[in-house]
Parts: sequence; C-alpha cells; structure tokens
Amino acid sequence: MSKQTYRVCFCFRRRFRLAVSEAPEDIKKLFDQYSENGFMSVDGLQRFLVEVQKEEKATREDAQKIIDSVKHFHRKGLNLEGFFKYLFFGDINPPLASHGVHHDMSAPLSHYFIYTGHNSYLTGNQLSSDCSDVPIINALKRGVRVIELDIWPNSTKDNVDVLHGGTLTTPVELIKCLRSIKEYAFVASEYPVVITLEDHLTPDLQAKVAEMVTQTFGDILFSPGPECLKEFPSPDSLKKRIIISTKPPKEYLEAKEAKDKENVTERAKAGSDEEAWGKEVPDLKSLKSSRITDDKNDSDEKDDDDTDDGEKSQHNLAPEYKRLIAIHAGKPKGGLDECLAVDPDKVRRLSMSEQQLEKAAVTHGKQIVRFTQRNILRVYPKGIRVDSSNYNPLIGWMHGAQMVAFNMQGYGRSLWLMHGMFKSNGGCGYVKKPDFLLKSDEVFDPKARLPVKTTLRVTVYMGEGWYYDFKHTHFDAYSPPDFYARVGIAGVPADSVMKKTKTLEDNWVPSWDEVFEFPLTVPELAILRIEVHEYDMSEKDDFGGQTCLPISELRSGVRAVSLNNQKGDKYSSVKLLMRFEFI
Repeated sequence: MSKQTYRVCFCFRRRFRLAVSEAPEDIKKLFDQYSENGFMSVDGLQRFLVEVQKEEKATREDAQKIIDSVKHFHRKGLNLEGFFKYLFFGDINPPLASHGVHHDMSAPLSHYFIYTGHNSYLTGNQLSSDCSDVPIINALKRGVRVIELDIWPNSTKDNVDVLHGGTLTTPVELIKCLRSIKEYAFVASEYPVVITLEDHLTPDLQAKVAEMVTQTFGDILFSPGPECLKEFPSPDSLKKRIIISTKPPKEYLEAKEAKDKENVTERAKAGSDEEAWGKEVPDLKSLKSSRITDDKNDSDEKDDDDTDDGEKSQHNLAPEYKRLIAIHAGKPKGGLDECLAVDPDKVRRLSMSEQQLEKAAVTHGKQIVRFTQRNILRVYPKGIRVDSSNYNPLIGWMHGAQMVAFNMQGYGRSLWLMHGMFKSNGGCGYVKKPDFLLKSDEVFDPKARLPVKTTLRVTVYMGEGWYYDFKHTHFDAYSPPDFYARVGIAGVPADSVMKKTKTLEDNWVPSWDEVFEFPLTVPELAILRIEVHEYDMSEKDDFGGQTCLPISELRSGVRAVSLNNQKGDKYSSVKLLMRFEFI
C-alpha cells in the first residue's frame, strides 16, 4: 500500500505515494512530556489523563486498562506508536462521555427538549412518497420520542388510514403503525413516547381509533382522564409509557381535503436549493429582517393541529377518544398574547410553524420562553418544504420549545444538528433544558446581547479512513482526494460561525494541523459542527463525512472523532484526530 496508480488514459498511468498515518508534532511533544526513555508508564499516562484530557478522576487502574488494550506496549509502558494508537485508533477515546442518562429526569416534561418527528410515516417527499411504518421504526430506533400521525378515513369510510391529506402519498393502515410503535417504542430508550395525532375523523371513526389504541397499548398507555393536566408528569414517572397528544378536534369536514389539494400546486412551486449534503443551516441573524417579507407567504400556512373551536369541538368528540388525550393541544382565540397566556390551573401544547415562531420571536421572545416553562411548544416545518427538508432547530431551542419537529426521513445539515443535540444525556431522547430557560423570576431574553462565558479552542490535526471506506476513484478518477475540513458552531446568533482548513492535495491521510477559536455566549445550547469535503475544481465539492457534537458534553483533550455519512450513520473507519480546550 506504499503506492497507488490511477489510469489517466489507455496508455498512461499516474502513480502516487500513499501517506502513512503518523503522529502529529503536537502528539509527539505530549508523548515526550509524559514519558521517560521512550516509554509512557502507568503514572505518566495517568498524569496525561488528568492534566491534558481533563479526566480529574482518572486512576492508575484506568491508565493500566488503556495500556492493556493497546498492543504496542512494553513492560515499561506505551511507546509512541502505542500512545498514538490509543488516541486515534479504536473506540476508547471518543469526544463525548459515555455515562448514559445523567440529567435529572424527575422534572415535568416541559423542562426537556424532546426528540420530535414530523409526518413520521413518510418515506420521502411530502407530496407523492409512500406512507409506511418503516420510517417510524427507524426513528424510534434512533431514539426519537415523538411520532406524528395524520389520521384520515379510508376510501370506504369504515376504517382509518395514515397519510398526508390532500396529496398523492399512498396510505398505510393506522393499526400497522400503532403495532410497530408498540414493538419498537423502547428499543433505544425507556423514556415515554408521545404520539401526536392530526385528526381528520368523524366521531364514529374516533371511537374506532380509541379502541385500536386501547387494545394495542393496554396498560402502557398513559390516560389521566378527560380533564387537562395541572402539571405535566416527569419522564421518570412515565418510563415505558405511551402518551397521546392531539387537540379536541372539530367536526370532520370533507371540504378540507379539497382545500388542501389547492395548496399542493403552491407547495410544489417552492422547490429546493439543497445541495447533495444539504444547504447551509439558515443564519438566525437574518431572520428578523426577512420576517416582514414572509408575512404574505405565511398567511396560507397550514396550521398543523392547533385551531380550536372551543367548547363546540367537544360536542362532536367520541367520549372514549377524548379520554385518551393526555396532552391537550389547542390555540385559543385571539392573538399572540392569548396564545402564549400561562394558565396556573392547566397545561397544554401549542403548535407553531417555523415561520410563525420566527415572527412571534421578534415581538414576543420572552413571552414564548415564559410559556414554555410550564407548557409545551411544538414547532413544525413550513408547508412549502415539499422535499422534506428542515429548518434551523436553534430558533426553537433558544426559545424553550420542547418539540422541534423534524422530517427524519431525509438528510441535511439541519437534521445533523438534531442528531447532534440528542446525542446528549445518553441518547435517551430527552435533554434537560438549561436552567436559564426555566427561571421564572428572570425570564431569558433570546435577543439580549450576552458576555462571552467561555471560548472553545479546536485543533484539527488529521484525518484517516477514507481509503478503506470509499472506492479509490470515488472522489477523483485520476488522483487521490483533496480534502479540507469545516469546523464551526451552531447556537444563538452571536455564537454561530463556520471556519475551514486549507485544502491538502492528493492525500488520503490529510494532516491539516490548524487551530480555531470559538467564543461562546450560550455554550449550553451550542453544537460543534464538523464536516470534511473533497475539493473539486470542475464540479461541486464531494462529501467526505460529518458529525455534530453538543458542547455541553464535549470532553476536553485530544480525541478521535468518528464521522458519519449524510444520513447520520457512522462510517467504519473515517475519523479525525482533534483537540478540544476550554480557555
């Protein structure tokens, strides 16, 4: 593997020397600092773990386990090759701590960000893809805790289907989706699964749904009764329970289907400018100025589930169906002030489209934060996202929105951020909101300019693994790849930025050795974005891997960072060697 040949034409070949992974200079200096006579002893490795890796509780036993796990060691300890192997190769030096669920899980549900899906049954775009239980299963396996189902009468009006109404999507039976949810709900996490229903049914079919839900879930169904809860229960108290959330629905109107069909053409015109790996995450700094021009477009927005006709809607509701609803959704009559009013005697769920939230945030930012301290806010993609793309989730999280609903079946930079956020807290699908979003005496102002709390220094040393995970002509038919890395922060507007390394030509093992610094005003909400691309002079740059890491759980020190493909699945070999320091 010392040389590699590329065919340029029938009679001519180009030969390139293949680089071998070698410890960067910084790593050699660290090894020299903590070793003696070419070997790092147990005591030297323990000091390295405490002083550089910031693992204050590391013991001699921990150091000995690392030495035992590495083949390249002598009875005196690790040599440089063994030390480099521990840092970069294998799975014993990840960038995130692996200590499982560690947040306080005894607070009300409204105190958590919850991993939330949108139109969870769709296999592809919003207009013509198949409806299936497969994307629901995939979402649950990834740890998603909120599944959305649109329920409609079937063609003969005697049963219930799940489909995206007013489109060409092919339906799937509701019972099939419910059975799959029961089977896979707690594979990835034991914490509760919420099923949000967008209901377009007549009372007799609502009764049928109540029977299906009750028979399918039995004792694991959480049913507090027809009255609204005064406070949401905690995730701890709802382990391995299924929760139903919907609004007390209006009368079923067949005319609604015709109205939705009129919007299909409007949505189809929107199109998408997403690149192969997803367009850049929208910059929240530009949202304020763009909201005014969007008012006209947003007036036609489909309001997912929250128009509420008050008491009239209750009369058309099957009583057994009403008893199933644990989290009541509804939008009170009136403007934003009424919508965001906090009732001390009951809690509820409110839904807003991404555009509605962006506009509301301009004038009612602190009120939204106050509302989400007791109540649940669900944010969903605007209707013109027919390609199942997503938006910047930080607009929801920085205002305390618990259910930032995403299309999970696609991929793209926004979805990578969602994956990154919910790596927190052991990947259980519930992440405790930062304390500043929960303070009732001093409500957080998302628009306020805040001082820098900490600065993250990131060193990008090198990358490895593409040679093993990709065909040798995948990036370039005539030469080895030309890789560069992009590193940055997704967070509140003041913290969000992306930077890039230089491009290294014709190298399967790029060694960038570049340092970047990121001042953070709200590190609690910040996510570290890491991408690798291959520069292409004549076409769009090729995708080489990505990952997003929550800053709140990032481990200091030199770490091996595994990269994922576009869909968020980990590559077998591709990884970066990086260093993280909080200064």
